[in-house]
Amino acid sequence: MNRPRLADGARLHYDQVRDEHVILVPEGAVRLNETAARVLELCDGRRTLEEIAATLSERYSGADVTGDVRELLDGMVGHGLVVDA
Repeated sequence: MNRPRLADGARLHYDQVRDEHVILVPEGAVRLNETAARVLELCDGRRTLEEIAATLSERYSGADVTGDVRELLDGMVGHGLVVDA
C-alpha cells in the first residue's frame, strides 16, 4: 500500500449522538476507536503510509507506530474500506 485512501462510497464521520467515529458505507457503518479514526483522517490518497506514521508519531511523543498503522490499514483493505490511490 503506497498511498491509502478510503474506498469509493466510504466516508469518515463523527456520530455526535453515539459520541464515536464511524466509516459510513452503503451497507451500513463501521465503528472506529479514536486511534483508527486518527489514522483514517490522514488517508487522503496523497500521503504515503510512512508519512501517515510519521505524523502520528509526532502526536504520540515520537513512538514508532509504523507497524501499527500498517496492521490497521491492512485490516481495512481486507474489508474493502481502504484502497491504494
